[in-house]
Amino acid sequence: MKKHKVKEVRNLTNSTFVVRLERNGMEFQTGQFVLVGTKGAVERREYSIYSGENDDFLEVLVREVEGGKVSAKLKKLKAGDTLDVDGPFGFFKFDPETFQNQKFLFIATGTGISPFHGFVKTYPELNYQLVHGVRFAKEAYDHADFDEKRIFLCTSGDKQGGFKGRLTAFIQEQEIDNETNCFLCGNSEMIYEVFDILTAKGVSTSNIYSEVYF
Repeated sequence: MKKHKVKEVRNLTNSTFVVRLERNGMEFQTGQFVLVGTKGAVERREYSIYSGENDDFLEVLVREVEGGKVSAKLKKLKAGDTLDVDGPFGFFKFDPETFQNQKFLFIATGTGISPFHGFVKTYPELNYQLVHGVRFAKEAYDHADFDEKRIFLCTSGDKQGGFKGRLTAFIQEQEIDNETNCFLCGNSEMIYEVFDILTAKGVSTSNIYSEVYF
């Protein structure tokens, strides 16, 4: 475990924010996660790494959970505070040499967009499409960091997205090349539903990768 100083806390909505830390020599692959907690605290939580591999800082995207023992403390951080960070961990890793000249479909709900932000910051030339499902359009976290022609927003709580309704309903309507590499990240219900939709469309299970948020 290392101690990392906070450089900045950037609020995206009333309950969601990005914590930027000194990188402190941490090496990681996009898609991995870290365990984060306040200095000396027992409670720590897993957060996908939001920053790119070549950034000189480390970022995580956090949604404050009501009654949460970690997220509420993270929201109160100030520049200069110290966090305990352990990792990186996980196998939701992206190696472009494995996928040369291939197509990607990134599917995320809520803060599940986090690893894809890291993917695209690290490999901006990827041939990807990203579908992001949220309740309200204000939860389109840092969509400006993506190619606007490659990102699509589904909103279930308002009509400001490109599709009004659940992300799963949108995916059900799409034609998907069964050679596409599909990466799924978000709540478990979405992961299971989209997995079934993709396999029914002929996408091989070997082309589906997932990271479940509970």
